[in-house]
Amino acid sequence: MPGNTFGQFFRITTAGESHGPGNVVIVDGVPAGIPLNVADLKVDLDRRRPGQSPLVTQRQEPDDPEILSGVFEDRTTGTSIAILIRNTDQRSGDYSDIRDKYRPGHADYTFDARYGFRDYRGGGRSSARETTSRVAAGVIAKKLIADQFGGQVVAYVKQVGSIVASVPFPEKVTLQQVEFLADGSPNFVRCPDYQAAEKMVQLIDEVRRDTDSIGGVSEIVATGVPAGLGEPVFDKLKADLAKALFSLPAVLGVEYGIGFGCAEMRGSQNNDIFVGGSGEEITASDERSLIRTSSNRHGGMLGGISSGMPIILRAAIKPTSSLAREQPTVTRDGLPTTIRTKGRHDPCLLPRFIPMAEAMVAIVLADHWLRWKAIRTA
Repeated sequence: MPGNTFGQFFRITTAGESHGPGNVVIVDGVPAGIPLNVADLKVDLDRRRPGQSPLVTQRQEPDDPEILSGVFEDRTTGTSIAILIRNTDQRSGDYSDIRDKYRPGHADYTFDARYGFRDYRGGGRSSARETTSRVAAGVIAKKLIADQFGGQVVAYVKQVGSIVASVPFPEKVTLQQVEFLADGSPNFVRCPDYQAAEKMVQLIDEVRRDTDSIGGVSEIVATGVPAGLGEPVFDKLKADLAKALFSLPAVLGVEYGIGFGCAEMRGSQNNDIFVGGSGEEITASDERSLIRTSSNRHGGMLGGISSGMPIILRAAIKPTSSLAREQPTVTRDGLPTTIRTKGRHDPCLLPRFIPMAEAMVAIVLADHWLRWKAIRTA
């Protein structure tokens, strides 16, 4: 099965299924000497794991990582890093009734069309369970970009259903605002607009009780990124970021900067004007830069190369396809039937999607930073 490796200089390879023994990731290209231990990995794995709040699937997986290679005395050695995260709470029996039925919205039919055989327990390789590996690799990427150029990636929930958060300055949103409410209690929906967050929680609970699901939008912001990352043709930074986000389960749309809003604008309205590097309201991520723009409709990338302004992306996430309510479908023989998905599923994917999105964006930035360093002589 090809397509399990992502990146060039910072490269990850994953393996594992939702109902197999576990998931593993091998990370290549990590420089020696970066501090790394299991506790570091657990922070984001805990943000991704099931069972963390009433809003998500109640599958109980501790997601305890095991570092198998590439780390000695809590520092990377420069060799391949292998990380294993075991599955411990599978309920494969929940899927026995649907082994010959195609779940609407899932990859069951397309897997059969591709391979002629599939693991019907959960989503197999298409399951969000696979993203444990990516999140673990993303922790390493975050450490690398923070160490090398002060880069930071913060994602949050921008929209659930018709409820849209007000976030006037995305580049100023902190991890604290995403993870906690004003009173210090957990921010279950991971939306920094606390009034909108309360409404989102109510909506998610409402669709859960109705045995349904709801979609939304995540916004991902990378700050501290210097100008110059990305290639001008096929490996544009925007193209690799889009592929990284589209490779995650349930992503149906990706945009950056003004995005589709540009379709209604004139060039004179859309262009970001270049200005000097001091005294501007909107500042570039790279404080060393002498060139900035007075606005950021270009979302931190011009010609597929980072401009030094904050990189701002959005990903549209579909409603969870697995529903406890009865739906029409067909069998593998094409015969009409009905299906009701058992098991434990998220009524909204957005809260747990946040660390996944951060991980993939950080992995792309780490890869392009190493590629940039390889060709720069000054």
